[in-house]
Amino acid sequence: MNSLRNRIAALLIAAIIAVVALATFTAQQTLQPPSPLSTIDPIARLLGLAVTIAEREPALLPDEGLSVQAEPPAGHVDRMLSEFLGKALAIQGNGRAAMVVRVENHPAPVAAVALEKGGWLVAEVPNLGPPPGGWKTFGMWIVLIVLGSALVSIFAARKITRPLDLLENAAESIGPDGSLPHLPETGPGEIRATARAVNTLTARLKTAVESRMRLVAAAGHDLRTPMTRMRLRAEFIEDDAERAKWLADLEELDAIADSAIMLVREEVSQDPVRDVDVGKMLEEITSELGDLGHQDAIDFHKPDNSAVIQAAPHALKRALRNLILNAVTHGKGADIHLTQDDSEVVVIITDEGPGIPEELIGRVFEPFFRVDPARRKSVPGAGLGLAIAKEIIERFGATISIANRKKTGLAQTVIFPKSAK
Repeated sequence: MNSLRNRIAALLIAAIIAVVALATFTAQQTLQPPSPLSTIDPIARLLGLAVTIAEREPALLPDEGLSVQAEPPAGHVDRMLSEFLGKALAIQGNGRAAMVVRVENHPAPVAAVALEKGGWLVAEVPNLGPPPGGWKTFGMWIVLIVLGSALVSIFAARKITRPLDLLENAAESIGPDGSLPHLPETGPGEIRATARAVNTLTARLKTAVESRMRLVAAAGHDLRTPMTRMRLRAEFIEDDAERAKWLADLEELDAIADSAIMLVREEVSQDPVRDVDVGKMLEEITSELGDLGHQDAIDFHKPDNSAVIQAAPHALKRALRNLILNAVTHGKGADIHLTQDDSEVVVIITDEGPGIPEELIGRVFEPFFRVDPARRKSVPGAGLGLAIAKEIIERFGATISIANRKKTGLAQTVIFPKSAK
């Protein structure tokens, strides 16, 4: 969003500066004073007349602007204007030495024309160039244009992207269950229209999610009755091997139905949230799994200090148990590390299993996903353990990721926001 806003602002700034620069150039070309070459001729005529008066009747010279001096004024000689003045005087029949001098601390240039009997007629020449400090004025003008256009452009860009900001904030506030908060339908027309569209989308999305959960829960529940009848019929199969196969398949169907119902329950669960010591909970889980015969497959590195987060205890315990069982079942053991800092509590569960192909690792949290479908018969479970764990963990504002280790096995990483004390 910031990138789009910056591009719009930059485009507006460039457009405004280009338009102002073009207008300034056009005005400068249209309103600039005439060139010295076109204005030096009337000045030369006036100076020629003043020279004639100075040589014949010096007393008639006006006191202001004209004077007769023994030497020309000291200063920097403007060679171009001096050349123009000398040629203009020659054309008028007053060919003689002439120069235009720029005197220090004097705003206008000074013309000096040699007299026949000695001395110089000195007169001020109108300043036909830009005023003193013109570049500073131009620089301040450009800075004012840039600052003004930047402020206007940033304001316009923010107004233009306001509906997109609303959509971005709404997307970032999507809850783990896919719900969006209700947006107030106030403000300018485009904001109201955007908020109304997002609220409509929220209502439809909520309806679709609830419909999906009801469908999954109903399917899982309704499967119980036919599976019970099939189990009773399987008991009457005389062939022991065939009966065992039927019962094993029915147990797998039962596990899938239970897992599907559990996943729906986790999505709609409203268990109370309180402070949970993750270290103690992991210790309880490893102890329980040890009683089930996994004590040699689990190694827990507990920190000295307690690591407290905000979560629903029963749901969190179920999620962590699923992750540890996943490492024990598929990775030949679980090595659990618990660390923390000022803002986060991190649980890393590593194993020494075969890992997951990189092209499939993005699908590990999909319901019923298995790397090798043939392992469904040899490994217990319905393929919903990681999906349920992800649903629970993200509900408490945490994140979970799974990656292959450099040598062998997987690393399951869960990052919890630390509970504020």
